Amino acid sequence: MTYETQPKASHFVNGAYLEDTRGAAMEVIYPATGEVIARLHEATADVIEQAITGAQTAQVDWAKLSGMERGRVLRRAADLMRERNHDLSVLETRDTGKPLQETLVADASSGADALEYFGGLAASLTGEHIPLPGGDWAYTMREPLGVCVGLGAWNYPTQIACWKAAPALACGNAMVFKPSETTPLSALKVAEILIEAGAPAGLFNVVQGAGAVGGPLVGDPRVAKVSLTGSVPTGRKVYAAAAAGMKHVTMELGGKSPLIVFDDASIEDAVSGAILGNFYSSGQVCSNGTRVFVQRDIKDAFLERLAERTAQAVIGDPLDEATNFGPMVSEAQLKIVLNYIEAGKAEGARLICGGSRIDRPGAWIEPTVFADVTDDMTIAREEIFGPVLSVLDFGDEDEVIARANATEYGLSAGVYTRDLQRGHRVIGQLQAGSCFLNSYNDAPVEVPFGGVKASGVGRENSKAAIEHYSQLKSVYVRMGETEAPF
Repeated sequence: MTYETQPKASHFVNGAYLEDTRGAAMEVIYPATGEVIARLHEATADVIEQAITGAQTAQVDWAKLSGMERGRVLRRAADLMRERNHDLSVLETRDTGKPLQETLVADASSGADALEYFGGLAASLTGEHIPLPGGDWAYTMREPLGVCVGLGAWNYPTQIACWKAAPALACGNAMVFKPSETTPLSALKVAEILIEAGAPAGLFNVVQGAGAVGGPLVGDPRVAKVSLTGSVPTGRKVYAAAAAGMKHVTMELGGKSPLIVFDDASIEDAVSGAILGNFYSSGQVCSNGTRVFVQRDIKDAFLERLAERTAQAVIGDPLDEATNFGPMVSEAQLKIVLNYIEAGKAEGARLICGGSRIDRPGAWIEPTVFADVTDDMTIAREEIFGPVLSVLDFGDEDEVIARANATEYGLSAGVYTRDLQRGHRVIGQLQAGSCFLNSYNDAPVEVPFGGVKASGVGRENSKAAIEHYSQLKSVYVRMGETEAPF
């Protein structure tokens, strides 16, 4: 099966493709060349209405199924996604520009993991019996929330669609999902696959558009839950809008995460962690460890080896599996990153390598490393979301913990050291939700993922996600007579 980049229609609603050309035009650009590979339309009010109404209808019957029955559908979808991993990965590469070498292992495959994991968990979602004095007792029931809205980001379109859909559907909810307007293609295939796996029409709908579409979805009184992956400024707006309707929320937002390298660490491993935490997906990962704190005694050796390995990046056709560094997702994002690089130079950071746009069609930029970065520099304070790595010096443990925590963000953090007591001690004091010890940016579905402080609310993945897509009902049962004062 080969997926065409131009979909049958812009939206997938009530089990079928749906078009409404009255919506504003959307062009999908292949970031590697700048060519237009698809043309879609934003969702109109009519498309949004059909999606929400369809989700409401589908959710009622879906919630009546047993967890085992719901899980069976999700596991079938996981199998289909794995069978089509290559073609889904090619589509993801065309949609995002990420190298095929990466999408083959990190996108549709991780989406399938989520569908399989929550499909397996669905049958275990039960309540509990609570014995009480005098023979009375109570029990709890875990119930779905209803219609959930998912708002996706452009860096992992397939994965994010599944990370939101899988726990939502496992708990008995329906979902209306809006992908990023920059990468609208992959979620449509997730919707197709769910229908093929046996999901009822309307259970998972995909509507396209930007904020003008997201706003009505978030504000609709029929929506019980909103889950966003995006930037902190967007998160603040969406969170406020959801709060106005007392809706449940999951906010998976940005970060400026610290990666701390102590002088006893394996330099080779620490450089690998820094590469994974800054240059994978061309730096377009929310959890990236973009502030790399290196203890002074090994700073020069670390920088030398980092520069050597960065020079080995294979920059080329993203559809060639030998390529391991691709373009930015868009020309707009490229310009943002170039402006940050200029700010780094102007504020006195030392450019070790990269720093320039690559002279070829598309949104290409060199992997970039700055040294001698200080905490007050713009590149050390603001999320860049591109392949820009900042190396900061530090002296001792207490100093680096304080500096690592001196940020509004708190998504991730990493520590490289051979002293595991120190590693756990430092991790225990870092203000971050998803941490790594002698590793970076692993995200298995079995492990909760999410941030603290401005980096988010709630958790995705693992059993923790169930708490954010369901609610408990408590029932008190009196076994004797009801007494009253009069």
